[in-house]
Amino acid sequence: MKFVPLLLLSAGLTLAENPPVRIILVGDSTMAVKSGWGPGFCGEVVMPEVTCLNMAKGGRSSSSYREEGSWAQVMKVLKEPGNFSATYVLIQFGHNDQPGKPGRSTDLATEFPVNIRRYVEEVKAAGAKPVLVTPLTRRSFRKGKVADNLGPWADATRLVSVEEHVPVLELNSDSLAAVQRMGPVEANSLAMAPPPPEIAESAASGNSMNAPKPDPNAVERKGEAAPLFDYTHLGAKGSAYFAHMVAGELTAAVPALAPYLKP
Repeated sequence: MKFVPLLLLSAGLTLAENPPVRIILVGDSTMAVKSGWGPGFCGEVVMPEVTCLNMAKGGRSSSSYREEGSWAQVMKVLKEPGNFSATYVLIQFGHNDQPGKPGRSTDLATEFPVNIRRYVEEVKAAGAKPVLVTPLTRRSFRKGKVADNLGPWADATRLVSVEEHVPVLELNSDSLAAVQRMGPVEANSLAMAPPPPEIAESAASGNSMNAPKPDPNAVERKGEAAPLFDYTHLGAKGSAYFAHMVAGELTAAVPALAPYLKP
């Protein structure tokens, strides 16, 4: 008869040690629902004590995410009362800040870091904890080597983290190294759809052919990536893989969250 109360007491202590927390994801399609690592993170990585809100949207840059009203929705959530011991906001941009994205591109020197810094400052002012995330790598290869074309945006994100004294998750360098180890054939299996036969054949030779391009003004502009094969977005396998990578980085960068993340 004494054993049951001891179990209940033990459970009570466990709950007391892990009070509810909230994690909000802010970023582009490589984080968003249906196309990024966010679904794997919220669905497979966090413990039940975590309220995980994926507010990332496809096609958004550090500028357009604010301009089109998505950031205002995040701030509204942060102002709502909730029974959370802490709220963490993970922020990842870069893909759509690159040149060639009309209405989205930002200047790497004068706009992108300013935008990221402003997000950090506003999260702090709202009483939450910002965590920066360097952009997920693309998975395009040439002669067996994965293209490193997001490094400058990762560098700019790191610099803001140093200046603002906030944690940064090294998703860019980690994902780049992991994709390089995989090679193009295995890396293609992380996409939203199987590669067409000609792309699969090219991958076997160590090279990535150009992927089919969806209408740029259609699905992604509405906040979702087109469910086609490409070297940027993630299917369920890719989402789970990189979600666990993010969890590993988060455990190291924010030790207070370690009890809330599955190994």
